[in-house]
Amino acid sequence: VRDWAQRLAQHSPAAIRLGREAFYRQGDMAFDDALAYLHQMLTLNLLTEDAQEGIAAFLEKRKPKWSGR
Repeated sequence: VRDWAQRLAQHSPAAIRLGREAFYRQGDMAFDDALAYLHQMLTLNLLTEDAQEGIAAFLEKRKPKWSGR
């Protein structure tokens, strides 16, 4: 469990928060509604500062510095 938690802690706090929220909210939705909702959440996630930092870090071959925003 510790290894899993450490790996999870290396990811963007903003992406984890949005992903967790989306996971729990879409559980009771009809498939088409859930798909539309998850599309919105993915779009929102891509607009975060952390998403931009993740892309930049990948392109620059460095570890990202997450802000949680």
